[in-house]
Amino acid sequence: MHALELLLHRQSDARLTQPGPSPEQLSIIQQAALLAPDHGALTPWQFILVEGEGRDRLGELFYRSAIASNLDERNIERAKSLALRAPLVIICIAKHTQNNKVPRIEQVQSAGCAVFAMQQAAFAQGLGGVWRTGHYAQCPIVKEELGLTNEDELVGFLYLGTPEIQHKKIRRLTPEQFFTHF
Repeated sequence: MHALELLLHRQSDARLTQPGPSPEQLSIIQQAALLAPDHGALTPWQFILVEGEGRDRLGELFYRSAIASNLDERNIERAKSLALRAPLVIICIAKHTQNNKVPRIEQVQSAGCAVFAMQQAAFAQGLGGVWRTGHYAQCPIVKEELGLTNEDELVGFLYLGTPEIQHKKIRRLTPEQFFTHF
């Protein structure tokens, strides 16, 4: 896929099914992440692959989090199923390293760029994906269970698989609405 075609047609696919990425596709996805902008070459990220029975364990973690956080009944009921929305979930963590030249925000942005690169690499290979955050990305219970420190940031959950439906989103912003001038 041509780079401009990839950038101009990328979309998030919320409905994903089997198959997930093959080992070869996952290797390319990993390589894309490793090339994300990384001031100081700190590699300030960690990625946890969740597939198979691991998705059930992640769903249980979401369920415990939903109960402990006093979420409403609907969110508690659906918590276990959230990790089953795709064959593969990649938990994306910005691992902060104390560095006088590279502030924490740059390290979090680097991790975010790595996630975006992974989603782009998946899309370029005919896969679909959606990058989700929300309550579970901010929940102290989830962060603790995953071994995050107070300085780390759970950047999100990247769900990858085969798009269940083929659709094209049309973005309606014009350049005049997008850019302002200084």
